[in-house]
Amino acid sequence: MRYINTYSIVAYDPNEQAWGVGVASKFLAVGAVVSWARAGVGAVATQSYANVSFGVDGLALMESGKTAQETLDILIAGDEGRNKRQVGLVDKYGNSASYTGSECHAWAGHQLGEGFACQGNILTGGDTLNAMADAFIHGKGELADRLVAALMAGDTIGGDSRGKQSAAVLVVKANGGYGGRNDRYIDLRVDDDPEPVKRLQDLVAIHHLFFGTYKPEDALPITEELARELQAMMTNGGYFAGEINGIWDEMCKIAFSNLIGNENLEERWSKDKTPDTIDPVALGYLRVRFGKK
Repeated sequence: MRYINTYSIVAYDPNEQAWGVGVASKFLAVGAVVSWARAGVGAVATQSYANVSFGVDGLALMESGKTAQETLDILIAGDEGRNKRQVGLVDKYGNSASYTGSECHAWAGHQLGEGFACQGNILTGGDTLNAMADAFIHGKGELADRLVAALMAGDTIGGDSRGKQSAAVLVVKANGGYGGRNDRYIDLRVDDDPEPVKRLQDLVAIHHLFFGTYKPEDALPITEELARELQAMMTNGGYFAGEINGIWDEMCKIAFSNLIGNENLEERWSKDKTPDTIDPVALGYLRVRFGKK
């Protein structure tokens, strides 16, 4: 069996009512093995000769009412390979627990904090976990941003002593998935890349663009000047063949709706709901994507 050498963080955000896992490793597609989470239940990171049943069983135990520590105790007690395992958990209340087996490859250890647990093995040293914890505690933005900030801090300090290959972030919240039909708010993976954590950070930013919350109070009115700019963008993109005159008429709105649909920005602009204003986040993206040629 291949052992998975990695550093990870499991965490809970009470304001978002979200649970998540961030992980990085010199291992192909590490997020497919390590990360487990369920809204209203908790999160699990299982690594080092990973026992993937810890993910399934850990979530089931916490869903039944067990705390993170009680769940950990049960998982470890029932595992004959416990000395080689490493696992971190956070429950629905933010209680955290972690375990590092005595036969995990050095450097190995874990660190607990309020609402989170960091763990890693085959690291350059304990500074990796210290940096991760500090970055998470003082990080800004959503839970996903703070998880990736923790991974980036670990990556900068040293991370996995063998090098880099993959990274992932998983965040769940009730009805947080696409269309509100599941809890998988963010599930982004960089399976094989020379700089996986940096690429993961970029993907989270893109996720915020496409799926972030539209804020009506921030919307900009489509003035004559802005209409000219949008008409020029649509012309550059091949969506509009009319005159660039600053008149935001029905023809412009139809053309702009086609552009928005092709760019997957439906969460940011709608011909029916927001026809005469534009989200500044979407506008910033479009200026880069369809600026003057």
